Amino acid sequence: METNPLLETHLRQLRMPTFLQNYASFAADAARNNHDHVRYLLALAEVEVAQREQNRIARRIKAAKFPALKELADFDFSAIPALDKARVLDLARGEYLAKRETILLVGNPGLGKTHLAIGLALAACRQGHKVRFWTAAGLANELLQAQTELRLHKFIAAALKLKLVVLDELGFIPFAPNEAHTLFTFCSELYERVAIIVTTNLKFADWTQVFGDQKLTAALLDRLTHHAHILELVGESYRFRQRMAEEAA
Repeated sequence: METNPLLETHLRQLRMPTFLQNYASFAADAARNNHDHVRYLLALAEVEVAQREQNRIARRIKAAKFPALKELADFDFSAIPALDKARVLDLARGEYLAKRETILLVGNPGLGKTHLAIGLALAACRQGHKVRFWTAAGLANELLQAQTELRLHKFIAAALKLKLVVLDELGFIPFAPNEAHTLFTFCSELYERVAIIVTTNLKFADWTQVFGDQKLTAALLDRLTHHAHILELVGESYRFRQRMAEEAA
């Protein structure tokens, strides 16, 4: 089928790029197979809608600012036998998001906590939700900067529009008192209003080492563990196992 310049102009004005890209080839296919015009239009509408949804997902994933894309399908559950794979996959369905619950991934470095967190967050993006990923240290820095610039309230208000916040690597770097207090304020504001995923290498009893203030730590843990799904990862570091395998090869 020949292209139609006027139709293409209208499709550009209507911002229907996938329709524009496919109308001629779909028309030729419809003519070969004797499809009526309704079926032809339906096929075009379906690819346009599907592409728009893919574009929305891509924008949500980009806005989340993941350090890398890690899929749950690529996670080696066999290396962490104590981790309940069925429970993780059930969480990926997203019911915890609607309930604004917390997921706490606890375990030593190298066991895949960040991988799981990103995999769950990617699932949320694909379900149509707004997500944001921060390292604990990175978020603390952004909160302090926002406080200094007198826009902390605005920063938190923007976070409250999210469906899920991922807070990664809590426990690697101790916080200064002002960092601990702004992070506590942030988490307290999100409590029961936004779902949170936290990854940490520390047992809960050791969180005071990071936040310094025992009362503040207890109050934060009280909020984060309320309505929480706690997944403990126990095993040997993936990076260590990979290095041993390489040396043995």
